[in-house]
Amino acid sequence: MENGGGGGGELMFGDEELREISGVKRGGDYVEVTCGCTSHRYGDAVGRLRVFIGGDLEITCECTPGCQEDKLTPAAFEKHSGRETARKWKNNVWVIVNGEKVPLSKTVLLKYYNQASKNANGSHRSHNGRVCHRDEFVRCTRCNKERRFRLRSKEECRIHHDALADVNWKCADLPYDKITCEDEEERASRRVYRGCLRSPTCRGCTSCVCFGCEICRFSDCSCQTCIDFTRNAVA
Repeated sequence: MENGGGGGGELMFGDEELREISGVKRGGDYVEVTCGCTSHRYGDAVGRLRVFIGGDLEITCECTPGCQEDKLTPAAFEKHSGRETARKWKNNVWVIVNGEKVPLSKTVLLKYYNQASKNANGSHRSHNGRVCHRDEFVRCTRCNKERRFRLRSKEECRIHHDALADVNWKCADLPYDKITCEDEEERASRRVYRGCLRSPTCRGCTSCVCFGCEICRFSDCSCQTCIDFTRNAVA
């Protein structure tokens, strides 16, 4: 077993839990193992799975020497591999245990992912029980000014989500506040206040930065971020 430099990666799993898994490497805040996904048509696509202590899963694909795909979600890796029966990545993405291919769902490697999913809503709730997302900014393509988006409801999150995806978004597209390009941009001293429950000047923490929940991800959206979240939520 390789050691990537200590830190949280050493504490995530015990040596006994990982002893029979192939390609284990511990990093500062992750554990990395050899993984793969099998397509009946294309064969095995092999990669390197990183399991982060916060629950995130990232796969760097090594299906061919020239493959540039990295930081894939398991669902995206499953699709990239050409797997015919996709959308079941927990069963289709495997690691090698004692020389055998074993689905992720039958290993300890999803421990942090499952815990993060279970607490996806609770970990971002304020004291009154509501999910907390910090304010975000989108830059106007006409006047180049940044405009604040408050993410207090699913509707507001959708407005920000669509604005972020619009390469031609402009101030006049904002459905509330009726801001135009002639309006002044918020002062820099005001923009640092993002609405975090821990600190109004927080630059991003687990209290205010959400990586995906039912309020800010949308099943009717065709972007990869929403597709991956929807697939993972039902897997």
